[in-house]
Amino acid sequence: MTGEEIKSAHKQYNLQSWSRQKSINPIPLQKAEGIYFWDYDGNRYTDMSSQLVNMNLGFGNRAIGDAIKAQVDRFCFMAPSYAVETRSELAKTIIGLMPDNMGKVFFTNAGADANENAIKMARMYTGRNKVFSRYRSYHGSSFGAGNLTGEPRRFPLEPGIPGFVKFFDPYIYREAISFESEEAATAYYLAKLEEQLGYEGASSVAAIVMETITGSNGVIIPPKGYLPGVRALCDKYGILMICDEVMAGWCRTGTMFAFQHFGVKPDIVTFAKGVTCGYVPLGGVVVSKSIAAYFDDNLLSCGLTYSGHPLACAAGLACVRYYGEADILGNVNRVGKALGETLEKLKEAHPCVGDVRYIGLFSAVELVRDKKTREPLVPYGKDPEGLMGKIIKLLSARRFMTYSHENCVLVAPPLIITEAQLTEELSKLDEVLGIVDKEML
Repeated sequence: MTGEEIKSAHKQYNLQSWSRQKSINPIPLQKAEGIYFWDYDGNRYTDMSSQLVNMNLGFGNRAIGDAIKAQVDRFCFMAPSYAVETRSELAKTIIGLMPDNMGKVFFTNAGADANENAIKMARMYTGRNKVFSRYRSYHGSSFGAGNLTGEPRRFPLEPGIPGFVKFFDPYIYREAISFESEEAATAYYLAKLEEQLGYEGASSVAAIVMETITGSNGVIIPPKGYLPGVRALCDKYGILMICDEVMAGWCRTGTMFAFQHFGVKPDIVTFAKGVTCGYVPLGGVVVSKSIAAYFDDNLLSCGLTYSGHPLACAAGLACVRYYGEADILGNVNRVGKALGETLEKLKEAHPCVGDVRYIGLFSAVELVRDKKTREPLVPYGKDPEGLMGKIIKLLSARRFMTYSHENCVLVAPPLIITEAQLTEELSKLDEVLGIVDKEML
């Protein structure tokens, strides 16, 4: 098929996610390698969002591809009730990367069903029904994960499932209160969370679920002491702490998992995306030793046909090994330092940049109309002029491929990016921000 034929068939036969179907204009792609992909006209694009923040190792990683091919030659599928080498070895490897309180892994197909099964296990283990999650969050769009989600993508699922309770995460840049320090902000937000637990009945709360670092909703990094404070509240009231590491995990933030920055040990960790970098779909739920032991004598009422799919586990095992063998964390921290320094310069140079947030190779640029008042470029939940879409199109025209959410442009390139490649791409962002300064404020 030609590029135009592929594009035409896509528009005619595919329902494209998060889109009004009449407005889609997909780029037909012919090949991809490293951090780049090419269309049928030979144009090269740079993947500055790691697709959906999952292609951590980029395109064409031979180690992962060879592992998949080797498993194909053995067998492609075996039901979850059979012991399979790749499944067993990957689970063992993941537990080895976790804190010493973690015990076993339940494999899923992706991040949404990882979160679905995590809250299901939490309810079974605690005998409680309520689950807290945050407004500025995205945990998936299936029914359970969509009810965990706090941002507007949950609306089509409402009225939702009873027992799902939302609270606000610390978003200091957007807070009306001026805190004297991060610690002061932490004290405020923890006090409000504990107050809400009291009004909901803490003894009925099974779990508090958080993206360790809020992802698509703006790369919001918790202030000092916040996660340890949530851990303390969970311990105080017998609540499970669930860290959603679907986007922030697997070296993205400069540690293997984002919670490792904050010195906490979750009870449950969910993961997906970077465990296979999208080569084959895979997700999972890691549970503590005490939760694992509970299900020795109590029925684990969770099941998926493709739990621990052999091809996915082969990809995952190769991927996780590659992170270590190629010193991906070292690259993330080296290039991430350059990313942060450049973003700070962009913030200083451009009137439209209100805030930049970054950790490792996970960052967002928040756009405003006025730096002093912090008035957002577009009103919350509304963009009548389609300004954010125009900004993404300006970046796309320069082959800088990413996406936006509300007023934030995401910058989260594959973790294999070099400093030279990063510099080349951020110059394009600089150029587009200059256009925003002159034409959109």
